Amino acid sequence: MAYTPVPHDPSLPPIRINLLSDTQTRPTVAMRKAMSDAEVGDEQFGLDPTVNALCARVAALLGKEAAMFLPSGTMCNVVALLTHCRPGDEILAHETAHVLTSEGGTHAALGGFQIFPLQGPRGQFSGATLTAALRTPSRYAPRQVVVSAEQTANIGGGTIWPKTNLDEVARIAKASGLATHLDGARLMNACVATGIAAHDMAAGWDTVWLDFTKGLGAPLGAALAGSREFIGEAWRWKQRLGGSMRQAGLSAAGCLYALDHHIDRLKDDHDNARLLASGLAQIPGFQVQSPDTNLVFFDTKAASLPPQRLITTLRQHGILMSTLGGRIRACTHLDVTSAMIEETLGLIREVARAV
Repeated sequence: MAYTPVPHDPSLPPIRINLLSDTQTRPTVAMRKAMSDAEVGDEQFGLDPTVNALCARVAALLGKEAAMFLPSGTMCNVVALLTHCRPGDEILAHETAHVLTSEGGTHAALGGFQIFPLQGPRGQFSGATLTAALRTPSRYAPRQVVVSAEQTANIGGGTIWPKTNLDEVARIAKASGLATHLDGARLMNACVATGIAAHDMAAGWDTVWLDFTKGLGAPLGAALAGSREFIGEAWRWKQRLGGSMRQAGLSAAGCLYALDHHIDRLKDDHDNARLLASGLAQIPGFQVQSPDTNLVFFDTKAASLPPQRLITTLRQHGILMSTLGGRIRACTHLDVTSAMIEETLGLIREVARAV
């Protein structure tokens, strides 16, 4: 089986409205200028001043002692969990968590540890569910080492873990001697939507990372933060997985620009997601999950409209969406305007009426 991504069919019209994912964002002209002007050096020797500035900025933002720059959020999860765990260990995470569903089984392939899936609505689990899954240490069972949460919960609908829930889960984990890891793929979306500072949201979590390639709009990069000792140890896994990124300041500059200019505007994405959800909910037979942030999940089967049929029709008109977990997912971001949302809704209404 080939796993190589398949390019879009050139016979189809150009994509005009890209609601596939916030990873589809393109760097703005100003971000490109910041990247081209970046001061750079060899990251391997700590000589890239822009990378160093980004790591210091992220560590302060997230309330941790240190941070490291990595190419992607998935690598942040991989490096963090490989550092936390040893072969035979166990991680506790939601059954739809990215570390379990979307990282190619890295935990088993490279680390020799397993993930215990926890259940709960909206991609989240409760303190009670975590407590029920904890075991008395025994030579017959794997050693439980880490509890992981995903903020926001993607497959759960882009939902925001309430801080009270995050705090409770972290407290229970720490009381049981477990480490805590927060997948922060869309952490800033949660912070903007709730008004809670990132360092407060991540309090109680030993490791946390921030992705710059989603709503923040950078073309590459994520940063993993934790204690100075942990990040120092994590560098061993960064080396094993490919090493330094040399003059990575070119990319880090885009991430710094995103922190300066693209956080507050996430509110626009949330507003557009609500606009889309509100319009979809008015279409007979459409079942729409009210969005917490920039992800809109909806089901069209009750309208006698198979999800894939709608997605195919939209693509023929230059509009891109996807399915995830059996539902259609639309993702708003800085390249999507309210006018694009209205155009998309108009076309979907036409398709639904024609069924």
